[in-house]
Amino acid sequence: MSKHRHNRSAEKLLGTSPGTLTYVGQEIEHATKIKRIDYNATDYSIDDSSRLSACKIPPAEAPFVSWVDVDGIHEPKVVAAIGQQYHLHPLLLEDVVNTEQKPKLDLYDDTVVFITLKYLHHSRQRQEIDIEHVSLVLGKNYLISFQEERSKDIFEPVIERIKASSGKTRRNGADYLLYALMDVMVDHYLLITERIGEKMDELEEEIVEERASQQTLSTLYKLKRELAFIRRTINPLRDIVGTLLRGESDMIQHTTIPYLRDLSDHVNQVIETLDSYRELIAGLMDVYYSIVNNRMNSVMKTLTIVSAIFIPLTFIAGIYGMNFSNMPELRSPTGYFWTLLVMGCIALGEIIYFKRRGWM
Repeated sequence: MSKHRHNRSAEKLLGTSPGTLTYVGQEIEHATKIKRIDYNATDYSIDDSSRLSACKIPPAEAPFVSWVDVDGIHEPKVVAAIGQQYHLHPLLLEDVVNTEQKPKLDLYDDTVVFITLKYLHHSRQRQEIDIEHVSLVLGKNYLISFQEERSKDIFEPVIERIKASSGKTRRNGADYLLYALMDVMVDHYLLITERIGEKMDELEEEIVEERASQQTLSTLYKLKRELAFIRRTINPLRDIVGTLLRGESDMIQHTTIPYLRDLSDHVNQVIETLDSYRELIAGLMDVYYSIVNNRMNSVMKTLTIVSAIFIPLTFIAGIYGMNFSNMPELRSPTGYFWTLLVMGCIALGEIIYFKRRGWM
């Protein structure tokens, strides 16, 4: 079951002026962690001291890409300080601290690209899909990533690639880093769909082999709601990547377009897979109800046959159960046995008739 978070803190936004930084999300006690990574094709440096002074905007002519990874958005003062140093719009910062904000893309004066996404991953402890609010800010030669405070940095694979100087991350600009971070999130979308596919295969096997129960139907309904939730979360990403591909921002270099096109293909693949799973769930529900109806019809058929056999027998027993004194058969010494014989023949004849008609 997907994790739907309803935060009372969202009520704090009512009546506030646009651009007011109010954190909307789960209560977190840990301090915000800030990591700055400067790199180019030949070298890199990492400052994980969480000092705000290390988050100054790099010069436009700086020969390196600066990546500021902010782990924790629950402290509006910290987010505001970073926004002040990078001259970010207040509405942009407001969306950063609002975990209920839907995925979207905003362009600010052709100098900043702002993207809000949702990171999905499977929680083994709760056996459900967890969601994390992620915001990416792309500048001239820098990128800022904001993510909710977690025990593990979701962008750790990209950091490891920078350290290892492997791949194209070190040799490309900040726009390629934007693609790399989005690609990590889309890869997790693919993992989610694979897990759902495995679960649906198990349910399909249960239903086809007629081992399904009411719990199976309940699981199907949960998967149906989960798929709808995941699709609503991922679907805006198609438009976001499409906007970047159309070249509406000068921040995206032409060398990054092929990678974004590949990312778009992966997003479309995830959405098409989710749509096919929704159709499959509808089909599995129909098969389940068909099997249940067949079972019910089989039970009703058996009861009907039994009733049809005993109706004439009950009729005969009812006649001889009447308290009339003028009933000659009552005084016959073999009347009881003849009556049982007639009743047995009637029952046997009905059984033979039902079998010939294919009703048994």
